[in-house]
Amino acid sequence: MKNYQYLIQNILHQGDLRMDRTGVGTTALFGTMLQFPLQVGFPILTTKKVPFKVVAAELAGFLEGTENSLRMKELGAKIWDANAIAWYESSKSRSHHIHDLGRIYGVQWRNWDHKIDQLREVVDRIKSNPSDRRLIVTAWNPSELDEMCLPPCHTHFQFFVRKGSLDCIFYMRSVDIFLGMPFDIASYALLVHIICNEVNLKPGILTGMFADTHIYNNHLDQCTTLLDRTPKKLPQLVLDYKATIDNFHPDMCSLEDYSPHPAIPAAMAV
Repeated sequence: MKNYQYLIQNILHQGDLRMDRTGVGTTALFGTMLQFPLQVGFPILTTKKVPFKVVAAELAGFLEGTENSLRMKELGAKIWDANAIAWYESSKSRSHHIHDLGRIYGVQWRNWDHKIDQLREVVDRIKSNPSDRRLIVTAWNPSELDEMCLPPCHTHFQFFVRKGSLDCIFYMRSVDIFLGMPFDIASYALLVHIICNEVNLKPGILTGMFADTHIYNNHLDQCTTLLDRTPKKLPQLVLDYKATIDNFHPDMCSLEDYSPHPAIPAAMAV
């Protein structure tokens, strides 16, 4: 994961100082990329502890298509509470419940326009037509952006079958490099492994393509701490061979030999 540290350095040295929606302010670059060969190891940061069980819990919620922060919390992901509360408090009509998340990522993946299961259709096409160039799932639904507590940051992803392996590219319109990016990389890596279970392929190369790639001004000290640490060997994912996009639960996976540096606390901008 040294490429992640290099990206932080590039942003600090070449980034543009910008104000943002949250009012915190950022240093940002536009148009960056990271790649991870998944057979080398599971791409989770070792220079700070990333809560893998929370990553798995959030992904489980997405795969269920949940719209409720209580369900996310039940699975093990409390991180959506703040967004749900902020959305409720900013709503003029207060027409939705305080725990509602709206039609966020997983709803779009599994129930686009209240009728299309994009992810299931793509997984089935990987099986039936692996050279298909339309193996794409999108969460960016312009007609429903105002029905989401937070518009999608990772907007879409695409698969490519190559020599018995499954590659994936995911695109982010906006990414908090210190808190969000490590979480999202691990989440998409886990998703690739789950789909590989179902389509009988090996995990290939995961590519993240990032538009507004930023460091929040209140994360600068944390980034300095992280850059002073030496990356360790990547862990291996242990995944239940029965796991699919339709039955995945966080208890079906774990990391073997994950021994990261200590966590580095940082506030999430909402």
